[in-house]
Amino acid sequence: MENVNKSLTHRQRQALATRQLIVDAARDLFLDQGYVATTIEAISARAGVGVSTVYAIFGNKRGILRAIRQAWHNESGQREIFAQAAQQPDPVRCLEIAAHATRRQWQTSAAMIAVYQSAAAADPEAAAELAEALGGRRANLTRFITGMASMLRPDLDAGRATDIFLALTRAEVYQELVDTAGWSPDEYERWLADLLKQQLLL
Repeated sequence: MENVNKSLTHRQRQALATRQLIVDAARDLFLDQGYVATTIEAISARAGVGVSTVYAIFGNKRGILRAIRQAWHNESGQREIFAQAAQQPDPVRCLEIAAHATRRQWQTSAAMIAVYQSAAAADPEAAAELAEALGGRRANLTRFITGMASMLRPDLDAGRATDIFLALTRAEVYQELVDTAGWSPDEYERWLADLLKQQLLL
């Protein structure tokens, strides 16, 4: 990323910095005040930029919400970790890496989940954004499981295996075990890896 930034012009670096200021300001306000109560004007004031700048970059609050989700993906690194898992010829190691990706996904997502829940509860567009995010997760995991179909139990097709994987890796499971029950993220990851291997492999 540093090398990429060095290749950018001063104006491009400024644009990226402005975009990040708006995303950070919006995330903080969404958490403090709720998605619905937060206005574009409040976001622009918190970020120290003009209202027209916020509209020019993101269009509306839903656009900012999408940017928050993308920033979270980048922070978690879970897409890259899943890509590493998909390259593993050993199914046991494949699922261990997938469990680590899931742990990273939810360990870094507390703020984003809170924002989405607040937004989706009261705003149809935000609910549509949440549905899009969940649909994207299902599509990505379907491809992941389909790619390891030859490694699955003989009595388990890729569709059923995807259903099982999605059920076991829901954010609510992580929150229940780590946030509520007090498990460490490492304990959650080991538990999930063992369970995925039990359910999906011989």
